Amino acid sequence: MNQIKDTLSMKSAKIYSLFQKLSDSIPKPETELCYRNPFELLIAVILSAQATDVSVNKVTQELFSAFPTPEEMHEAGSKKVFAYIQSVGLAPTKSKNIVATCGQLAEFHKGKVPETREELESLPGVGRKTANVILNTAFGLPVIAVDTHIFRISNRTGLAPGDTVLKVEQNLMSAVPTKWKKDAHHLLILHGRYVCKARKPDCEHCVIVHECEYPDKLVS
Repeated sequence: MNQIKDTLSMKSAKIYSLFQKLSDSIPKPETELCYRNPFELLIAVILSAQATDVSVNKVTQELFSAFPTPEEMHEAGSKKVFAYIQSVGLAPTKSKNIVATCGQLAEFHKGKVPETREELESLPGVGRKTANVILNTAFGLPVIAVDTHIFRISNRTGLAPGDTVLKVEQNLMSAVPTKWKKDAHHLLILHGRYVCKARKPDCEHCVIVHECEYPDKLVS
């Protein structure tokens, strides 16, 4: 029993150290999507599925300028919305989902973005990951959206391994210290995007290389 407690204590200490180092190296853990309010963030996150934040930011400034409210975007229709977002992947489907979502926001939520996961996931084009991003980034809730970067890091480092996105999310919610739950999503996603990359992780410049359990990590 004592051995198990010691092992758990060592694991907790390693996780605490991991997040302390990530926090020190990323002083402003925040989304790279450009937005000014929860509505704009919601649309940007819908657009970001299977697309880069850079590609989304290239289209949203003009999109939001043309249709600044859910009512106006819904009235514009999917063809006009598509004209603004056509350079983004899956634009035909996304334009339809965006217009349908705007219609629901206008009709059922007084033009406001809902603040519960259940209501968010009822919107067209919004799944659990998108809902978690909105809850965390727009409303400050300590939830963790798991994207491809976070899924990879959680398994690669041994932080919160799991075979499915939901399992990784559940394991992260159990493993991440309360102090960092609110920022964990952005700390991990930014580290994955720029350091712990899919094909060539930059272990040489990784601040958590000693906490990482990846057997193939490159340490000089």
